[in-house]
Amino acid sequence: MNQFAERLKSARVMAGLSLQDLADKLENRVSRQSLHKYEKGDFMPDSEMIGHLCDALDVRPDYFFRKEVVELEEIEFRKLTRFPSKSKSSLIEKTKDILARYLELEEILNIETKFSINFRHEPIRSKEQVEEFVTKLREQLKLGLDPIFNLVELLEDNHIKVVEIPSEDSFDGLSALANNKQVPVIVLNSSKLKSLDRKRFTALHELGHLVLNLEGLTDKEKEKYCHYFAAAMLLPKDTLLKEVGRNRNKVLIPELGAIKKQYGISIQAIAYRMKDLEIISESYFKQFMFFISQMGYKTEEPIEFDYKGQEESYRFNQLLLRALAEEHISMGKAAALSNVKLAEFREKNLALG
Repeated sequence: MNQFAERLKSARVMAGLSLQDLADKLENRVSRQSLHKYEKGDFMPDSEMIGHLCDALDVRPDYFFRKEVVELEEIEFRKLTRFPSKSKSSLIEKTKDILARYLELEEILNIETKFSINFRHEPIRSKEQVEEFVTKLREQLKLGLDPIFNLVELLEDNHIKVVEIPSEDSFDGLSALANNKQVPVIVLNSSKLKSLDRKRFTALHELGHLVLNLEGLTDKEKEKYCHYFAAAMLLPKDTLLKEVGRNRNKVLIPELGAIKKQYGISIQAIAYRMKDLEIISESYFKQFMFFISQMGYKTEEPIEFDYKGQEESYRFNQLLLRALAEEHISMGKAAALSNVKLAEFREKNLALG
């Protein structure tokens, strides 16, 4: 009963509903006071009411009885504007739900989630330290100085869970640690991150929060160093010097656009990187950014320079189908882990047998 009570509250918060909102959505089949008693664990609803709750909260019945519990720590948001606490709570619950199903699937297949990236020794206090960290990290990931193809898949291959959640709320991304800080997770707002270069930069910005030692810094300083980390990961210093040279008095948008298409980093981020590495002067950088703004490229860069790479991980679905094929789980359980109805799962995944 207590487990059901906790899961009901989580589902309600995930849906962004108050108790009265939920009662209204249930068309007064049950009162706000009764819902409150459900959440307190005073008594259980009958099976018919559980069905109505599932419909109203858009969850499957097994959600209320799932034993896998995920707790998030060290949560960091990359905000665009003010983020309402109600929306924040909803996002956290959605993340916990997706992550719980992912970890349950790995447990079924006896796959250990082992996060091996760990350089968080020395507190970051300079951009030079970030450069050194990036060099070590790219070496560990065996990236060399090459462009990163499918960054999301790379992160997941290294046991960093990447979750995409569509939301109209004002956030780009979120990072956190789950299950006693053993499982790193990055959440990306798929409704806001329309371009692949923004998606890649945001994912690496959130990775910065996970792997850099940012203790003792203000929020503004943390954001600055995570920005710097993301740009350095996408475009290492030696790589940029090879592409543009050591000192430049002028650069052209098509030149930086060509780099963007290859490395998956925006023209503006490349310009910032050139300024930070003193390839161009501060004054020229300001002129360049003013020109970018005048051309309307600050919000949307020229389409001809779009990065055409791939940024998606298929790991969860691959593991799910593997577990189904090897008969570790039933089709009903596979549908539950996917959070879809059985008929929908069957039609989507087994059309070819």
